[in-house]
Amino acid sequence: MPPYRRRVVDNELDQLLAGVAAVSLDGPKGVGKTATASRRAATVFALDDPATAELVRADPARLTAGAPPTLVDEWQRYPTSWDVVRRAVDADNSAGRFLLTGSASPQTPTTHSGAGRIVGIRMRPLTLPERGATSPTVSLAALLASTTSAPAVITGTSSMGLEQYTGEIVTGGFPGMRASSDRVQRALLGSYVDRIVDRDFPEAGLAVRNPALLRRWLAAYAAATATTASYEAIRDAATAGHANKPAKTTTIPYQDTLERIWISDPLPAWIPTRNHLHRLTQAPKHHLADPGLAVALTGSSAADLLDGRNPSQPIPRDGTFLGALFESLVALHVRVFAQAAEARVAHLRTKGGEREIDFIVTGPTGRVLALEVKLTHAVSDSDVRHLRWLAEQLGPDLVDAAVITTGPDAYRRADGIAVVPLALLGP
Repeated sequence: MPPYRRRVVDNELDQLLAGVAAVSLDGPKGVGKTATASRRAATVFALDDPATAELVRADPARLTAGAPPTLVDEWQRYPTSWDVVRRAVDADNSAGRFLLTGSASPQTPTTHSGAGRIVGIRMRPLTLPERGATSPTVSLAALLASTTSAPAVITGTSSMGLEQYTGEIVTGGFPGMRASSDRVQRALLGSYVDRIVDRDFPEAGLAVRNPALLRRWLAAYAAATATTASYEAIRDAATAGHANKPAKTTTIPYQDTLERIWISDPLPAWIPTRNHLHRLTQAPKHHLADPGLAVALTGSSAADLLDGRNPSQPIPRDGTFLGALFESLVALHVRVFAQAAEARVAHLRTKGGEREIDFIVTGPTGRVLALEVKLTHAVSDSDVRHLRWLAEQLGPDLVDAAVITTGPDAYRRADGIAVVPLALLGP
């Protein structure tokens, strides 16, 4: 096995385990939860191992008898384990007792939420720095902490270009599925998608009566990456050329299940609380856990993306599919880095579509950072017009604004807006 590369979430996990009794590390299969959690565990119960699961079912008290921290890996395989841990925390809330990892959120009405006892952390695929591909020079936390008198330092140069970003999009950020061979890479992500349909959906409690329809719907949902396309539009794209459209009762559970197995990662619309902005849409932007999954589901290749070819699924979008996937790659990074800064991430779009800002990052004290994404080297005045508009609306509540690009240099424009290559962005 390759040596463990420390993740951004490691710091958050260490801080929480020092102060709370139980932490749940949630995320899609293959994202690295077990590797990260097991480094801190003195006792491990791997519930995806049939023998271990059988022993725990026979005697659930085993989960609380070992030396702490105790890792309950893939706890959703035996949902009762969640309640066992919760009751153990009620009896003794000493810090650092339990770690739980889960690749699905089971629909078990008898399972308590764990509120106040078990703290959840979302784990996402590898960012570029975690892949060892880049060395950040601009901190998202510093951008969020900017002031007029002490703006964040914007500096650095990257050699990463559009082809390299496209390669990272196609490869994806799942630690165990990064191969040097293009063919092996396609096979790994293709088998991952197959598992979602053949095993993960049924294990999450949704019987798939029409696997072909589900695959078409997944491809259409992937084609809708970084858009606010309605579920009706996605359904129609999935069944283009078919006379009979599936009912909402068929496709809505697809979306619900994707979220429960942490594959779908929709970006909510921003609902401001400290200003008077009106007419903002509340539709989420569609994103998968990793843009590499969207590439695999739509059958795209790096050459297709660089040539500007869009997927066959007829989803309306502004710009190319590569632009949408680059925005999704940025979304992965911004969410990982914002979580480390205890910040929330959303998008802004007016109902008429006149104004749109890709990411609104809100810190714990209500400070706002606005980020736009441009698949370009150069940033023009037209590219920052929505950021300037938002600055007029929010005044001092907007602490900084930046454009995330594929260019080589990080700098501040004369109007104060930062320009940051994604390769230079870090926590």
